[in-house]
Amino acid sequence: MSEAAAIASLLQSAKTIAVVGLSDKPWRASHGVSEYMQRAGYRIIPVNPELTEVLGERSYPNVEAVSEPIDIVNIFRRSELVPEIVDAAIRVGAKAVWMQEGVVHEEAAARARAAGLTVVMDRCLLKEHRKL
Repeated sequence: MSEAAAIASLLQSAKTIAVVGLSDKPWRASHGVSEYMQRAGYRIIPVNPELTEVLGERSYPNVEAVSEPIDIVNIFRRSELVPEIVDAAIRVGAKAVWMQEGVVHEEAAARARAAGLTVVMDRCLLKEHRKL
């Protein structure tokens, strides 16, 4: 399956997106992308230990604190922080890890793929969704 086909399949099957690094500031990319995906019908779960609520949803301190199944862990954090987030995504049984534009970590991506997760790296979720 091509990368484009894998992304389309993921976005068509996913319902719940945990957004690590989701900001409550409307001008931040994480907020705009998440707001767009929420309007598109996805359940957005904020993961930010400094906030209690974003976009009308309870915010969790980390991926493992989320109490429901996660389809996509969307990462808006610096590349060097990706490995621990990917490990948490594997532990909770997420179906995919999505690293936003500019976020790249080949070793963590390889670990996620080895654990059976779909990996999208250095791509914008909003831009990819608009292509569908």
